[in-house]
Amino acid sequence: MNLNWLDWGIVLMLFALMVGMVFLSKSLLKSVTDFLATGRTGGRYIISMFHGTAALGAITVIGALEQNYAAGFNSRWWEMMTAIILVGMSVTGWVVYRYRQTRALTMAQFFEMRYSRAFRIFAGFMAFSSGLINMIIFPSVTARFFIYFVGIPEIGMVGPYSGTFILLAGIMVAIPLFFILLGGHIAVMFTDFIQGVFVNIVFVGIVILLIFQVDWGQIGEAVNGAPENASLVNPFKATEVQDFNIWFFFIGMFGLIYTKLAWQGNSSVSVAAKSAHEAKMADVLTNWRLIPQWGLFLVFVPIIAYTVLHHADFAGVAGVINESIANVGSETLQSQLRVPMVLNQLLPIGVKGAFVAIMLAAAITSHNIYIHSFGSIFIQDCVLPLRKKAFKPEQHMKYLRYSILGVGITIFVLSILFQQSEKVFLFMAVSASIFVGGSGAAIIGGLYWSRGSTLAAWSAMIAGAVISGFGIIINSVVDDFFINGQWFWLIAMLSAATIFFLVSIFGPKTVHNMDKLLHRGEFAIDSEKGKIPDKPLKGWKLLGPTKEFTLGDRIIYIATYGWTAAWTVVFIIGTIYNLTSDVSNEVWIKFWKVYTWIYLVTAVIVTIWFTIGGIKNLKEMIHALRTNIRDHDDSGFVEK
Repeated sequence: MNLNWLDWGIVLMLFALMVGMVFLSKSLLKSVTDFLATGRTGGRYIISMFHGTAALGAITVIGALEQNYAAGFNSRWWEMMTAIILVGMSVTGWVVYRYRQTRALTMAQFFEMRYSRAFRIFAGFMAFSSGLINMIIFPSVTARFFIYFVGIPEIGMVGPYSGTFILLAGIMVAIPLFFILLGGHIAVMFTDFIQGVFVNIVFVGIVILLIFQVDWGQIGEAVNGAPENASLVNPFKATEVQDFNIWFFFIGMFGLIYTKLAWQGNSSVSVAAKSAHEAKMADVLTNWRLIPQWGLFLVFVPIIAYTVLHHADFAGVAGVINESIANVGSETLQSQLRVPMVLNQLLPIGVKGAFVAIMLAAAITSHNIYIHSFGSIFIQDCVLPLRKKAFKPEQHMKYLRYSILGVGITIFVLSILFQQSEKVFLFMAVSASIFVGGSGAAIIGGLYWSRGSTLAAWSAMIAGAVISGFGIIINSVVDDFFINGQWFWLIAMLSAATIFFLVSIFGPKTVHNMDKLLHRGEFAIDSEKGKIPDKPLKGWKLLGPTKEFTLGDRIIYIATYGWTAAWTVVFIIGTIYNLTSDVSNEVWIKFWKVYTWIYLVTAVIVTIWFTIGGIKNLKEMIHALRTNIRDHDDSGFVEK
């Protein structure tokens, strides 16, 4: 074992805290809406952190470390454009605000409200199938990380499969199942909040430690040895970077806009907000919440790993690491473990245990969210619409638990049997696009265009699924196929969007009542009358505050605009300068050193800020769940 008693103590402490929160959640669970969406009591900070933990499971950490080991700092340069897109979407409430206004508990329920019950059922099965396929690598990738990072010995073989591997994969599913079955979505949000706070603290601490272990001179010497046109620090000399080049990030930018709320693995994030405004502010705060994780740790640590594995000063450490992963299996599996095993060698006692603790918490919370989402989708969107009347509350909760248990067992079995051939993020992109490839068009068209038709939604969904399914099959049977998962995702999105538009224009003409769908004007909910605009905002008004905004909200908006504008200017000036001049790696190293220190200081501020705000929201949520009167008719059933 690679951990000592102090490391294990930290792991057990965090796990015990999460278990305690789960038992608290059990006492607060009183309705179907509680089980599905925490009774819609979420404040902005806890929703933002919840969204963050949904996107930061153990598999995501492993995938991001794998990606940035290949792409280096370049990913952060192109993702500066992503920041502009993220801020633009969040301050306008893109998709999030209108979706929360519909008061739908699942995306497919919105599809029934907007299109038809038949389309809801079809979309529900599509989301459910896509989610199961996407998630089949979660337990296996996570189990391999713990086996090699912790040094867990083999306990025997079960046929051709490792007994240790099967046991750990089972634990990665069993713990989340216990949490969800006991406390529903309340347990999911509570445990995700604990993980969100702890992960920021540990990530910042590890970056500070590594800055003093590996100096920038060593980093510069190591990255200078990268192949020509595969630079890890100069984004304008990285055209030969395999898979994670500039096109990977450009496709991701388009996907951010097109697939907003389309992915159902975290479908409960926005519906759990206590209002549309809180959902919108949570989305704005996400731009800050990303800094300690995606802006700092997940890009800096792979650079440190590359330096350790390629600089002569660390030859001894590199030899131990290479030997430890040499017998893992395929290059695909070795690439997942390379960066974690560098951390295994560099992190001291205590810090290593803290990293294992956050990876365990990240595994639990991401499995929590995904298993809960897809288990709920099966009942809410595949079974419930087939009924003529809603379930009774007790019956509804029972079937939700059965479905969630079934999803967990299925994921466990498939994760053992499936042989992964693509990098983590490439597989996740194409498998998710089975649903999101077509659903993005149906969501955006349904929320923003009264003329978007039901036939167009069907056509877009089928096109996205067929293209993505073909991508999965061809990449599984053909080694190094010239179109990878990311490109199949783009093809699916563009095809579905084009088909939705053309069918709506040239197919049967329909006009939907958007005020009724969004509960505006005469259709407004009594508790929200006077608090939301009667008519949708247009033009520049979309970018500014509305009558719902407090002084604190306005300050957050100004700070968000200022931070994004500053980095936008850096990006524009840097791009122009690099396109007109030959900039050396030494200059880029100096730039990334300044960038890292700016992000580190900001990450410390964000960690403190979100911890305080999250604790306040948590107290408010617990109070609301103890005192709110439940509406047991609010179960996701749409009356006809």
